[in-house]
Amino acid sequence: MKFETIIYQINRGVGVLTLNRPATLNSFTSLMHEEVKVAINDAKINSSVRCLVITGAGRGFCAGQDLGDRAVKVAAEGPDLGDSIERNYNPLIRNLMAMEKPVICAVNGVAAGAGASIALACDIVLAARSAKFVQAFCKIGLVPDSGGTFNLPRALGLPRAKGLALLGDKLSAEQAEKWGMIWQCVDDEALMKETLEIAEHLATQPTKGLAMIKKLLNESFSNPLHQQLEIEKDAMQSLGKSDDYREGVSAFMEKRQPYFTGQ
Repeated sequence: MKFETIIYQINRGVGVLTLNRPATLNSFTSLMHEEVKVAINDAKINSSVRCLVITGAGRGFCAGQDLGDRAVKVAAEGPDLGDSIERNYNPLIRNLMAMEKPVICAVNGVAAGAGASIALACDIVLAARSAKFVQAFCKIGLVPDSGGTFNLPRALGLPRAKGLALLGDKLSAEQAEKWGMIWQCVDDEALMKETLEIAEHLATQPTKGLAMIKKLLNESFSNPLHQQLEIEKDAMQSLGKSDDYREGVSAFMEKRQPYFTGQ
């Protein structure tokens, strides 16, 4: 596939989507939204992709919305930001969080505004030591979007989420790891190596089981215990009939490495 604003490649079961507007810190335009949507839809349905990695080109991961792109279309009374959110950002977050495959974010530089929210919507986040997370919305009179008000307090707790969202301070990758907002902070030069090692491992694992783990954990904050126990029971009942479960048990009994197909 040929794109103007992103790079999308598949290798060893891993789809790598690279935001590729480095001159603007990979900020989103309408075209980038369309191209990202195409790549993510392919990752969802392509059986050769069993894990998706999202990263950025250059010195930034994503600076959120390209305000210049939006300004071109602004009417005299101001833009309809809700329309932009509903058409572009909300579907993106829903697709990432509902994708029945693991999604890893490799934050290679600044993640600001919607860029930070997109990272938080991924399942596992690794960040380069030089990376920063910025909830920049308060600086221009807006609120965290793209699931920011949902995922930020779940990752950090309400007091820290409020501090970051109200002050707009930069949070270093090291501090983000200490606070539990991301999985791991790594040296800049090791970011993609570490990310791809995890992604290639996940691409060999029982994909349906991983998808169900992701779904149950995402839903657990809004379900009462008795409902969550029932959902776990139903998931176990379904997964117990899968090819990968049979293979996992056989490999364990035969003391060999399992070969999972994702079925």
